[in-house]
Amino acid sequence: MKKLLIAFTIAFISLFAQAQDSNHVTDSAYVFTSLIDLETTPVKNQYRSGTCWSFSAVSFLESELIRLGQKPMDLSEMFIVRKCYEYKADKYVRMHGETNFGGGGAFHDAFWVMENYGLLPEEAYPGLNYGEEKHVHGELDHVLKSYVDAIIANKNKSLSTAWKHGLSGLLDAYLGEAPESFDMDGETLSASDFLDKLSPLNPADYVSLTSYTHHPFYTTFILEIPDNWLWRESYNLPLDEMMAVFNNALKEGYTIAWGGDVSEKGFSFKNGLAIVPDAENPELSGMERSKWEALSLKDKEKQLFDFKHPVSEKVISQDLRQTEFDNFKTTDDHGMHITGMLKDQNDVIYYKVKNSWDTDNKYKGYLYMSEAFARLKTMNIVVHKDAIPKKLQKKLNL
Repeated sequence: MKKLLIAFTIAFISLFAQAQDSNHVTDSAYVFTSLIDLETTPVKNQYRSGTCWSFSAVSFLESELIRLGQKPMDLSEMFIVRKCYEYKADKYVRMHGETNFGGGGAFHDAFWVMENYGLLPEEAYPGLNYGEEKHVHGELDHVLKSYVDAIIANKNKSLSTAWKHGLSGLLDAYLGEAPESFDMDGETLSASDFLDKLSPLNPADYVSLTSYTHHPFYTTFILEIPDNWLWRESYNLPLDEMMAVFNNALKEGYTIAWGGDVSEKGFSFKNGLAIVPDAENPELSGMERSKWEALSLKDKEKQLFDFKHPVSEKVISQDLRQTEFDNFKTTDDHGMHITGMLKDQNDVIYYKVKNSWDTDNKYKGYLYMSEAFARLKTMNIVVHKDAIPKKLQKKLNL
């Protein structure tokens, strides 16, 4: 009994110590220490829709409202999606189908909607009008694409005055009619009125940053990716200076909207990690190089996330980053929201990233992205202009 009591006491002390040390996150390989953890809203679920850009932009805006002293808000992603689809269709038809049309988009789409229409809370426009409890856009995306392609085919030899009404009817059927006004806290508000109430939130205060050598640094250019259908520009910074914005923003209390590539073998939402393993040295216990190279991609991924300690990562240069982009190895396939910073037991920096794939992973909807992954796979970020170091603001004439 005495031994049992001693064992129980030791176990209790251990559990108590772990509970007290809330800055540490551990698993079988990593020990993470939280350095910065900024306030944000609960993780949402884009489910089977290609609207990560809207979910991540909205999450970013919700954190901005908190930073600006507003109460936490649940904003509507689908209001932004709907308004973008309307303008995207008009542009697609005017371009004779020679531009991108689909469910994808970019962060500046949300700011364009803010500038032109305002915002709505989630309760005023959930965008679920088609018999589903979660967002499922396969049919919607296909129907809309077929519709605008039929308009471009132009069997009437001239566009009718009805085609935009038809598009609105489809959007109404799937997402619901966008309200002219809604009631909130005893007031009747339009989307523009609602945005005014969110002041000082101002779309003009936010800038997009990137880092590529095929355009001059410290200038702006239209990032050549399909989802940039609005053709809006990003400021171009050297890689080290772009990463300085990451770190300065978080240290000063600003979160970051992140767009990039998550198709890499080192990205695992399930395991909550985004890393860039050194291909020449996977550092897997008992794994000879010849055996490693003989494994299938699936088996490599299984082995990759079955390590006993943090793996070494590639050194990411500006040239390597550019080569990956030029050869389509870095593509615009996902948007997320960076809300904090951590380090592992080797003092390697990671970024805390809020995803929109629900909460069923190791870190309850979040993942930890290594600095190397961010250097290699970031296509662009959006931050408040005051999150940029003063010296860089001057270089960019902000």
